[in-house]
Amino acid sequence: MKVIVKQVAGIDVAQKELVVTLGRMYDDWQLELYAHKTFANNVKGFESFIAWTKKQSDELVPVRFVMEATGVYHESLAYYLNEKRLELSVVLPNKISNYSRTLDIKTITDKTASEAIVRFGLERKLDQWKSPNPFYKKLKQLCRERNQLVAERTMVKNELHAEISEAEPNKKSVVRINKRIDFLNKQEKEVREEIAIMIKENKEIKKAVTLVCTLPGVGVITAASVLAETNGFELIRNKKQLVSYAGLDVKEKQSGTSVNGKSRISKQGNKQLRKAMHLPALSAIGHDERFKAVFARLVQKHGIKMKAVVAVQRKLLELIFIIYKSGKPYDKEYLKRNENQLEQVGIKLESGHN
Repeated sequence: MKVIVKQVAGIDVAQKELVVTLGRMYDDWQLELYAHKTFANNVKGFESFIAWTKKQSDELVPVRFVMEATGVYHESLAYYLNEKRLELSVVLPNKISNYSRTLDIKTITDKTASEAIVRFGLERKLDQWKSPNPFYKKLKQLCRERNQLVAERTMVKNELHAEISEAEPNKKSVVRINKRIDFLNKQEKEVREEIAIMIKENKEIKKAVTLVCTLPGVGVITAASVLAETNGFELIRNKKQLVSYAGLDVKEKQSGTSVNGKSRISKQGNKQLRKAMHLPALSAIGHDERFKAVFARLVQKHGIKMKAVVAVQRKLLELIFIIYKSGKPYDKEYLKRNENQLEQVGIKLESGHN
C-alpha cells in the first residue's frame, strides 16, 4: 500500500475568490491531484477552506498551503493561515510562471493555475512564510495611503481645471474645489512627515534610504515605497526576481514561424512598485546626463518614448536592489560600464507598455 509523504493545497488568489486544488505525493514519488473547490476571499471563506481541507486530507500528514505573492489579495489569507500556525509558503510569481511553462497546459484558467501551484509545492522544498516586519508593514500602509491621496488630488485638480475652463465658471464651486485640494495637500503632507519620522527613528532604514537616494531621480518616498513593498527585499534573491515581482519582466509570444507576437512587460506583479518607479525614471531622464543619453539612444532605436522610460524604470529598480544589498552608494560610472546591458533591455522592451 502506498504511503502519503506530502500534502499541498495550491491556491490561486483573486480579488473575490480562492481557487484551490489539493494534491499529495506518495512514497513512490507519484503525484495525485484529488480535490478542487472555490471559496470566497474573506474570513468566512477562509474558515470553510480550512474545514474542507482537513476533511479531504490525511490528518497524519501536514498540509502545506502554497500561493503566489501577487498584488495584495493574498495578504489576508496569508495572515490568517500564519495565525493558525499552519505550514505556508508564499512564492514569487516568476517561479510559478517559469515552472508552468514546463507543464503541458494548453488552456490557462484559474483551476489550471492552482494545479500548477500545487504541483510546484509538491515537487519543491519551500520555506515557511513569515509575516512582514511590522515596520515595513506600517511603512507600506503609509506609502499606499499617500499614493491614494495624490491620485485623489490629481482628480480634483482636473475637476478644477474643467470648471474654470467653462465660459461662466461657478465661483462657489471653484472655492469648494480649492478647499478640497487644500485639505488633500494637508493630509498628504501629514503622511509624508509621518514617513520621514519613521525612517529617521530607525537607524538601519535611515542608512539604507540615504544610500538609495544617491540614485538620480530617487527620493525618500520612492526609497521607502520600494523597501516597504518588498519587505526589505525579504523574498528577493536576485534582480530577475525583483523585476518579475514588479511586473516589469518581458513576456514574448513566439511559436516557430507561425506565431510571432509583440513582446510586452507582463504587469503580473506588484503594481505599486511599477508606480513608484515611474516618476523617478522621468526625473532621472530629465536631470541625469547618463540616463538622458541612454533614453535618447533607445528612442532612436525604436522611436517610442514610453518603451525607453520602462527600460529606465527597470534599471533604476535593479540599481536600488544592488545598492541596498551592497551597502554602497550609487557609482556614477556603473551605468556607463553597463550601457550595453541596458541597451539590450530596451531592445527587448520594444513592444512593451508601462
